Order: sequence, then structure tokens, then C-alpha cells
Amino acid sequence: MAPEAPIPLPRSTDTAPHVLPVYRRVLLKLSGEAFCQEGGRGGDIEETKTIAQEIVAGARLGVQIAIVVGGGNIVRGVELHEKGVTQATGDYMGMTATVVNALALQDLLEHLECPTRVMTAIPMQSVAEPFIRRRCIRHMEKGRIVILAAGTGNPHFTTDTAAALRAIEILAEVLLKATKVDGVYTADPKRDAQANLYETLTYMDVLNKKLRVLDSTAISLCMENNIPIVVFNMRRPNNIVKVICGSPIGTRIGNFSSSPCS
Repeated sequence: MAPEAPIPLPRSTDTAPHVLPVYRRVLLKLSGEAFCQEGGRGGDIEETKTIAQEIVAGARLGVQIAIVVGGGNIVRGVELHEKGVTQATGDYMGMTATVVNALALQDLLEHLECPTRVMTAIPMQSVAEPFIRRRCIRHMEKGRIVILAAGTGNPHFTTDTAAALRAIEILAEVLLKATKVDGVYTADPKRDAQANLYETLTYMDVLNKKLRVLDSTAISLCMENNIPIVVFNMRRPNNIVKVICGSPIGTRIGNFSSSPCS
């Protein structure tokens, strides 16, 4: 039996023909804040629509995209633990919250005629497929965007760690960390007007300076497996396409010969 042909993505008329991606397969990490207005909680369909449009623009360039979603806009396990909930229980509640975001994003992507699959680390067969590495890769090879929910399926691990783990598993060329600021700064730019943006950092810079961009487990996984990281502002129009096409925006974390922090 002949292999199935890839499902074609709709062609965009607003993407310049000379714009070419520098990556073939990427892992995009979306925190829960991508699904609500800045500073808010819960789900905001208009915010999610905007993110979906940005993702589809990247997919239309022919890039294979997997997305790990957070759920902090709905439930934060850490906050529940601080209020007396057992940490493992709070973490499982947070993992199920990511499935809510994943289903919302899937629906909006498919309204944009973009084939999509949701895969979860915790089995939820009625609404999503279980995460199986080879099946995930096959979906992407067919042109489907894969949304990965429920973190690693284990308590005590963040969705950042899940993003690093999945990036390694699916052989992604880069981990794209979408945030609400332009990259990694020397201090909180909203509190310190003198804060400077790092253009590049080594993995050890992030660990040694305890820069809170991803947790230390995620950074260590990426360092050990040489997965570069790009931290960028998801709220600026076209930034996902720009990052995929190699534009020098945000902060790049990887194995650099010299450290800008030394």
C-alpha cells in the first residue's frame, strides 16, 4: 500500500514568497497566559484566536509544528499547594487544565482549515489521542499541527520540562519559548527601566545566574541534547513567523563559544 500523501495546508496570501523558514520542525511552548488577556485568568477566545492565526502563518511556510501548552490561566498547581492541596494533586489538576487549553486551540486552528491533533500524556481517549512518539512524528510529517497536553503526565514536573522532553523526543530543531516580554532581561523590565535584553546566552549562563526563563530541569535537558532555545514575545504580530525564519528577535540560548555574561 502506498504511503498517504501529506495533507496540504491552506496557502497564505499575506506571506511574502521570499520568506523562507530556517527550521523544518519546531517545538513551540505556550504558557497558560497565551490563552487569556495579560494579567487575567480563565480562557479568552479572542486571545486564543490571535495565537492560532500566528501559528497557522508559521505552518503555512511548510514547517512541522508541535505545541506544548500550559494551564496556569485556569489552575496553578503551585498556588493550590500553597493553600494546602497536596502537591501531586495540585499538579494533576494543572495537567488537566492544559487539556482545556489544548482543545480550545485545536478548535480554533481547525476553523482556520489547519489539520490538528491533540495528544495527552494522561490518557483521555474521548477527547484526545495518547502521546505516542512515533505517531506524533507521523502526524507532523502529514502536515498536522500536534498539540501536546498534560505535561509529562507526572507530578513535580513543569510544562517547561515537558516542552524540553518532547522537543528531544520528536527531534525538534529548536524549542521556541513564547512569553509576554521580548526575551530574557538582566532584570524584570516592568520593574526596572534599566534592564537590558540579552541577545544570546549559554545554557550555563541561565543556570548560574538563575534566570527564570525555563526551569533548571528543562535547561539541563536542552543542554545535554543540544536543543537551542529562542525566547520571544508572543504578543507582537508575526513574531512566530519571524522566529521560524531566523529573524534576530528575542534571546537565543545555546552552546556559544563565548558568554556575554562573563
